[in-house]
Amino acid sequence: MRFAAVLSDLDGVLVDTGAAVERVWREWAVSQNLDPISVECASHGVPSRQVIERVAPRLDAVTEGERVDRLHAATGGVALPGAAELLALVSPLAVVTSCSPPLAAARFEAAGLVAPAVLITSDLTERGKPFADPYLAAASAFGVSPHDCLVVEDAPAGVEAGLAAGAVVWAVSTTHSAAELGAATAVVADLWAVLDRLGVRGRTAAG
Repeated sequence: MRFAAVLSDLDGVLVDTGAAVERVWREWAVSQNLDPISVECASHGVPSRQVIERVAPRLDAVTEGERVDRLHAATGGVALPGAAELLALVSPLAVVTSCSPPLAAARFEAAGLVAPAVLITSDLTERGKPFADPYLAAASAFGVSPHDCLVVEDAPAGVEAGLAAGAVVWAVSTTHSAAELGAATAVVADLWAVLDRLGVRGRTAAG
């Protein structure tokens, strides 16, 4: 199975942050007198700035988003099984994340992973996921059509973004159930399954 490029999400696909991300959002919500469950539900796979614009439009989304991202950066992260192999064996590959540049850097460092040359962070597009813009930017960076790309995601907002870009979307059920990811082209258990479907274990190619 061949694709012009593979475009992978970061949190929940390459890096496991456990329950830390949700905990940060819940604590932030309480500090702002907001419903923590509603804020947590709005936060998955979406840039911090967009979350705050949605749940607390009275606040300065840029300043508050930066503060939340600093809290997230302190939570660390662990490489998910198959993450190092995906980064090493698949080319061309971009990471497309809702993280800010400092937060993405913190995630890679904590997980002991090396960021690819093409890294699309939340500052590089006006609109983040669930809009198509981040994945369109990644495809453009490689000079390929998004319709010829594979997107690997773990959250409904990311699945929506990949599909909106016109890409094939494989969702890994690492953070959400298969039912929640049902809009994806395919749902697989983890990155080992992605590598197997691509047929790239032991060689370097996009698929």
